[in-house]
Amino acid sequence: MSARVVASIICGLIFGAGLVISDMVNPARVLAFLDVAGNWDPSLAFVMGGALIPSALAYIIRGRRSAPLFDSRFYVPANASIDWKLVAGAALFGLGWGLVGLCPGPAIAALSTGRWEAVLFVAAMLVGMSAYRFSLGRRLPNYNFR
Repeated sequence: MSARVVASIICGLIFGAGLVISDMVNPARVLAFLDVAGNWDPSLAFVMGGALIPSALAYIIRGRRSAPLFDSRFYVPANASIDWKLVAGAALFGLGWGLVGLCPGPAIAALSTGRWEAVLFVAAMLVGMSAYRFSLGRRLPNYNFR
């Protein structure tokens, strides 16, 4: 197994553990954060704020390096425009997140809890991804990276 794969697995495990420890795999906690007019729970804001620290550090490090440790170059999308696909995707993501309190990362991490809701969400997510791939996605986008 390559160092790149091992690094990816370790990063994924750290990310998933952080989601479980912060209880962001609990849809009720996320929905309580979104309920600003009711019993609002600000804990998700603290988790997001805490995530800005390593993200900011990564951007600083990226600016000082010519390539990452385990690859020949950084993969940064060249397209910075906001189009209807981006807006529609963000709206669908937000709708799903607001309806059930899960998004893909926490849903996958929530599988470790054995909750049926997480299993159902991930199954539905995989069905949706497959439906896209076999219908609209026959022409997969060409991602241009700088």
